[in-house]
Amino acid sequence: MYKKINYIAAVLILLTTISVKAQVTTQSPYSKYGLGNVRGSLLPQFRAMGGISTGVYKPSIYSNINIQNPASYTGITMTTLDMGMSAGFTEVKKNGIGETSFNSTLSHVAMAFPLKSGKSALSIGILPYTELGYEFSSIEKYSATDTNTYNALYSGEGGLTKAYFGIGQQFGDHFRIGANVEYLFGNLQENRSIELQASPSINNRRQNKNSIGGIGFSYGLQYDIPLSSKSRITLGYSGSSPSKINSTKTFVVTQYFRDAVGEEQAAFDTVLVNENSAAKLKLPLIHNFGFSIQKDNKWMFGADYRMGQWSKLNIDNTNQGLQDSWGFSAGAQITPDIGSIGSYFKRVDYRFGFQYDKTYIQLNEQDVKQMAVTLGFGFPLAPNRYSFYKMNFTTELGRRGKSTNGLIQESYINFHLGFTLNDRWFTRFKFD
Repeated sequence: MYKKINYIAAVLILLTTISVKAQVTTQSPYSKYGLGNVRGSLLPQFRAMGGISTGVYKPSIYSNINIQNPASYTGITMTTLDMGMSAGFTEVKKNGIGETSFNSTLSHVAMAFPLKSGKSALSIGILPYTELGYEFSSIEKYSATDTNTYNALYSGEGGLTKAYFGIGQQFGDHFRIGANVEYLFGNLQENRSIELQASPSINNRRQNKNSIGGIGFSYGLQYDIPLSSKSRITLGYSGSSPSKINSTKTFVVTQYFRDAVGEEQAAFDTVLVNENSAAKLKLPLIHNFGFSIQKDNKWMFGADYRMGQWSKLNIDNTNQGLQDSWGFSAGAQITPDIGSIGSYFKRVDYRFGFQYDKTYIQLNEQDVKQMAVTLGFGFPLAPNRYSFYKMNFTTELGRRGKSTNGLIQESYINFHLGFTLNDRWFTRFKFD
């Protein structure tokens, strides 16, 4: 037991060290809208299949934590720990000019425990919910008829984190339901600065900070249609409720100068401060539908369809001007021979997928769309008598928006690394 704990602690320290040394915020102008870029409740093994998860129950003999659909928790047969990190390169391009950034962060820590009944399981964990990070400028006018211009600087940072507790319960042989209680928390900070092009000049900055903390709910169900003793179709649905969570807003206006070489100086005056203004944030109603067809421990393929009522996202009784979103994913997993002794690579899980989304952003009367192809592997690590380990690696290659008609094109390649431990921590044995 102590060796297992030391192994887990060492990996967590390694991942945390890498995350702290790297830049942890996203660099995406599109994160300016809504609550930031929505990450989704997906571990690397599901991202590798294009993000399919709603109709995925137990893709292999290993226990996997499918947070997206808590009904799947009943497939947890051993104590399961999953943790990992994410990293990626993003190129932002507009009018033929591009800029590349790199970001990495600790992505998730999740655990699940089967209950004594054998038909239910619990899961707890923490993972990012949204990421906010951008910085750009534009030349603007005070009005359409005014010839005077100024430099507008926009920046934002922060994000929301989700901690959850969930339970799944099976009824009969084929029907399952589940639910998560989720606590969302974090800070979203956005700045808008106005700098006159004449020098020297007094510059103004407006800072909005939103501190968020509150409870939301997600839920799901699954139903199996047996095709044989080792194959089945799984139908699934999951969703999240339009919860209202607490928000505290702070608004500050300051004035500052830039020196002769253009370096920003510390603010010399605070014009306005409005602190701790209580508000409510209403989350959107989200639906996910999916199915999978699989032969146990050999292959599985499936698809998901999702939609979100982001047009109803409301902060402090103010609609955020978004539109409803929809998207779909398709993906598969193949394991050539899970029990192979002579070939390690026959025991590896090979995963691939595709996803397409019409996002909740519309600019210049054009929908901002996103698509990606995914590829991943599940590498089994050396087991012992009662424990099984797997390393899951995923690559996402995608694009959001386009660089024509005044839009911004984001091209990205993301890497996700996760470690899954299956163990019998709470089983007592007479002999060892």
